[in-house]
Amino acid sequence: MDMLYASKDYKSISANAADRVVILPLGAIEQHGPHLAVSTDTDIVTMVAMGAEEQLSEMVVLCPTLSFGSSHHHLSFGGTLSLSPALYTQVVADLVGSLLHNGFRRIVLLNGHGGNITPVKQALAVLNADDPLSREANIVLATYWELAGPAFAGEAPMESPALSHACEYETSLMLHLFPSRVFMDKVERSGRPSSNGYTGWEDDEPYRGVTIFKGTEYISSNGSSGEPQLATAEKGAHLYGEAVGSLVNFLKAFAKWPFLPALGGGGVSAAGDRGSN
Repeated sequence: MDMLYASKDYKSISANAADRVVILPLGAIEQHGPHLAVSTDTDIVTMVAMGAEEQLSEMVVLCPTLSFGSSHHHLSFGGTLSLSPALYTQVVADLVGSLLHNGFRRIVLLNGHGGNITPVKQALAVLNADDPLSREANIVLATYWELAGPAFAGEAPMESPALSHACEYETSLMLHLFPSRVFMDKVERSGRPSSNGYTGWEDDEPYRGVTIFKGTEYISSNGSSGEPQLATAEKGAHLYGEAVGSLVNFLKAFAKWPFLPALGGGGVSAAGDRGSN
């Protein structure tokens, strides 16, 4: 029996909350170069989540995907519907707060868009500071391609170094999952800036501890990156299997994580005053 949040009544949801892992997929509606539909991030993360739920329906509850993400850096190309980083942080915090108040204590924010990562981490920090329930719960951000590891970092059969944006990886996944939303006759490798040796404009440069943030129009001539011309549906089937498999393995482990007790700090009140002797 499936456990899709939207298809259940509120009593069924509440009755199962304490014993189940709840998954909230996080997508985006944004430009993906000239060759992919703007729904790409939402489509992929939704299908990865559904693939895991089908295998673990007895232990998970799958929420509807939050389709809109933090994508202001793509606005200049058109087609993008975005929430600002600050607003996205608040939206995610409010949705997680709702899940906590519904009784869930094991919450997975399954991410499918790179631009969501920083505001979602900030949402977790806001929750920890403001919501006592969040401190008792296990709440995690899991980005599907990072969770899958080497499969999304150059391992065969992939021919480019890592997933980026509208790249060999995402294009292959869409060819497998939603081929009608891929326009391979429009694929072209974008122009990119020259390397400065410290900040990676492209997916083949390792992170060296230096971060700069630029709108996509400054780092891509057509809104894509990577090597989309190398994409195939067969590669996409491989990647999808790896993404679902790694998520299933994680969810099985996460369901057994203990809830951590406070180990110290009892001498300071919430207001920051020292407790009396």
